[in-house]
Amino acid sequence: MKRHIAILTFDGFNELDSLIAYGMLGRIAMLGDADWKVSIASPTPRVTSMNGLTIDAHIGLAEACTAHAVLIGSGMKTRDVANNAAIMSQLQLDPARQLIAAQCSGTFLMAKLGLTKQMPACTDNTSKPWVQAAGVNVLNQAFYAQGNMATAGGCLSAQYVSGWLISRLKGMDAAREVLHYFAPVGEKEEYVNRALGHLQQKETAP
Repeated sequence: MKRHIAILTFDGFNELDSLIAYGMLGRIAMLGDADWKVSIASPTPRVTSMNGLTIDAHIGLAEACTAHAVLIGSGMKTRDVANNAAIMSQLQLDPARQLIAAQCSGTFLMAKLGLTKQMPACTDNTSKPWVQAAGVNVLNQAFYAQGNMATAGGCLSAQYVSGWLISRLKGMDAAREVLHYFAPVGEKEEYVNRALGHLQQKETAP
């Protein structure tokens, strides 16, 4: 059965959030799984990052909403996105039928979509005040998952979001393989064990 993961990527996007996840998640397809698909999803055919990198989107937001999993990336224009009714109205996401993850300011969009409810969440330090103002209890940690939703804080926490999505869709062994492949040489076991420790945590906030 095909598994489709859509990475929501808007103008002003943070390259690390969208592209680290894209690279790590794409590893599954490179290992020969023809039923694994990862897409950059945007409201326009092209988007430009916070540092001037322009990329082409694979799919629009409507198709992203039908994916098995959706990762909401971050960027310097996230609050503009949150205030854009034309964009927000297209984001018909539902944790009852799909996995939903967010990184850094993507957590703010998750909150504005009404998805966090009483769930605590992670975000980066810059986005923290906005997420708190949206009524979310922000955790001082890199990753937190509850049910079919997960959040992460800090650009390099992309590894945890990617690992979580892989573990939920392909199993923990697949997540371990991908994390090990991308881990720094000489630090692989330490790196993988730390990441898996986050993924295997109990779903209770401290």
